[in-house]
Amino acid sequence: MYNIIERYMNKLSAQDIDNFARKNNIFLSNDELNFTFHFVKKNWQYLLNNPNSLNLAKYQNYYSPENFVKIEKLFKEYFARYKNYL
Repeated sequence: MYNIIERYMNKLSAQDIDNFARKNNIFLSNDELNFTFHFVKKNWQYLLNNPNSLNLAKYQNYYSPENFVKIEKLFKEYFARYKNYL
């Protein structure tokens, strides 16, 4: 399973993140998108192995208040849905 995720993450593009965000009614600025892309690419392995370690509030200054609320809600929904698979 880890290999599948690794291959996906290696191919992940900023456009993929933007498309996912837009699909969830989150419209990221260029700075927000760049931060998110680089954060995910750099930290996905650690977060996959330590899913409870992510403190989103620590990163709220990187997003508009409106987007941060939406991101936080989306994260909670996905974490609740998939936490048993981690």
